[in-house]
Amino acid sequence: MAVDNFHEDNWEFRVEHKDIRVYSAKLEQSDILGFKGVTTLSSSLKKLISLFHDIDGYTRWVHQLSSINLLEKGDNLEYVLHQVVKAPWPLQPRDMIIRTGLDEAGEGGIAVTMSSKPDFIPENPRYARVRETYGKWVFEPLDDEKVRITFDMHVNPGRDIPSPVANTAMFEVPFYSLQNLRKLVLDPSYNPPYPSEVDAFISISEH
Repeated sequence: MAVDNFHEDNWEFRVEHKDIRVYSAKLEQSDILGFKGVTTLSSSLKKLISLFHDIDGYTRWVHQLSSINLLEKGDNLEYVLHQVVKAPWPLQPRDMIIRTGLDEAGEGGIAVTMSSKPDFIPENPRYARVRETYGKWVFEPLDDEKVRITFDMHVNPGRDIPSPVANTAMFEVPFYSLQNLRKLVLDPSYNPPYPSEVDAFISISEH
């Protein structure tokens, strides 16, 4: 499956808090909901791309992420990342292997895509491997030097977590991740380097 399987008319509005709107969507053949978070912030596309290439900084804003490691940096701006996510006791922490990519989206927009590669490395008995996850971050430039951010995601954390518990936990991810991302982007002391290799593939406005 891919995040493009989410049809716009399937999204159900759930809550708006601190200028972040959260939606959910039912998926075929799954009791685990898909979630979407939407917000607008003052930033440039280049700073957002820099943030997403600052791998060491992910633990500062991705909700419940305890560690992240770069496994492979491939062609066409693709990265393979190993992430470990916290889980409530007595459950094992989850680990997931995510392939990310960068693409154009709409008029002047940028998308960071994510898909699971659960067999990229052997499983570690300390963690429960997440075998199904996908998502997309879309950054759309607006007037007044603002960017609209849309984050779609679906994660199935495993059969040992009941779907109502999983859905409650997943519901928090887009909200807290967007809230943390906004704080970090607006922090004047946070200035990760812009990856110049991006310019060889995608033209990004200075806006």
